[in-house]
Amino acid sequence: MLETFKSISLSHKTAPLRVRELIALSEDEAKHLMLRLRDFFGLSDVLVVSTCNRTEIYYALDQASIGSNLNTEIARLLLIEKGLTDTDQYLPYFQFFDVHTDAVTHLFEVCVGLHSQVVGDMQIPNQVKQAYQWSADLGMAGPFLHRLMHTIFFTNKRVAQETPFRDGAASVSYAAVELIEELVGNNQNPSVLVIGLGEIGADVCLNLQDRNLKNITLCNRTQAKTEALAEKYGFRVADFANLTDEIRQADVIISSVMRDEPLITPTLLQGLNVLTYKYFIDLSVPRSVDAAVEQIPGVLVYNIDHIRNRADEALNQRMAAIPQVEAIVAQAVAEFSDWSKEMVVSPTINKLKNALEQIRKEEIARHMKHLTPDESEKVDKITRGIMQKIIKLPVLQLKAACKRGEAETLIDVLNDLFDLEKHTADDPKHSY
Repeated sequence: MLETFKSISLSHKTAPLRVRELIALSEDEAKHLMLRLRDFFGLSDVLVVSTCNRTEIYYALDQASIGSNLNTEIARLLLIEKGLTDTDQYLPYFQFFDVHTDAVTHLFEVCVGLHSQVVGDMQIPNQVKQAYQWSADLGMAGPFLHRLMHTIFFTNKRVAQETPFRDGAASVSYAAVELIEELVGNNQNPSVLVIGLGEIGADVCLNLQDRNLKNITLCNRTQAKTEALAEKYGFRVADFANLTDEIRQADVIISSVMRDEPLITPTLLQGLNVLTYKYFIDLSVPRSVDAAVEQIPGVLVYNIDHIRNRADEALNQRMAAIPQVEAIVAQAVAEFSDWSKEMVVSPTINKLKNALEQIRKEEIARHMKHLTPDESEKVDKITRGIMQKIIKLPVLQLKAACKRGEAETLIDVLNDLFDLEKHTADDPKHSY
């Protein structure tokens, strides 16, 4: 029987941040959950994806063992594993994909970035690859998942190469980090100071880490939050009381401080001697960098409007590319669907090949003692050619029946005609 692929999803589209934080899984938690799913429900081809914006479980199982509410049971198990025993309170935040093709299509769309908070997000393919590696490490990635994931990776490459869906920086924080690389030019290791670690500041840190920038200092009034982010990304911590000295030492200052009056003013920077350009990127509303700061020789200021214009332009370009991306995904899903349907008949094809091969060998064996080695080789070659021609039409008919959804009837007929149940589905020695 065809293995059926299903999934459950909790994402930024269905749940607020406070709920997503409660259900997010670490690597150890994800692996532990996968083992639970295997032991409790007998699942195979399990993939657990957990990021700041989504926690999803994908799995395959035989149709004969499918329960009508299995997705709900899996969601309850996930919640209990996270210590959330009042499961009914959280179930409405989940989206359930009970239909095989819907679950497959959803995973394709997630992986290429169609469902990301920032459309076309380039982080999600790497996050899914990591989840796939966890499955492989635990021996929970079978032929179905291997084929599915490699088809998705190829599709993702097509999207990157054939469309503008990944071009430009479509989020403010990403655009700010991209701007740094343009500004510093040949300086491969600029000193970057991040002031303010709210939602935008934390997202800036994530993008800095993804760009592999190392010389990063964090400065925030709340020291505990600063230390937590610094430890997470391997950044340096600065005391907020030493802000002026930290600004003097930095090449680039990114500020996302929430306050009524500018934090960085000409008075704060009095006596600043800029030997090379110093760049201030102000992501705050109201502005945290006084516009008058740019009057200091060597200082350049980029405010939120500069950054947002860059992001909006890239986002519009990505949005315009969505139909092209959807067409690529639809083509890939259709091709994968044809392959997965053919998985149904693969055991029958191998049994039929083995049954015919057994007949061939038995008949040849009866006459071998009367043949010379040269004659035996010719007979073997001739009979194998005959078997290739005999098997060709049933194989083509089986594959065509798969696409029509009629494979099971033909499988039953072949089983009865050739008594295939007594033969194994192992790959035969010869291919026809």
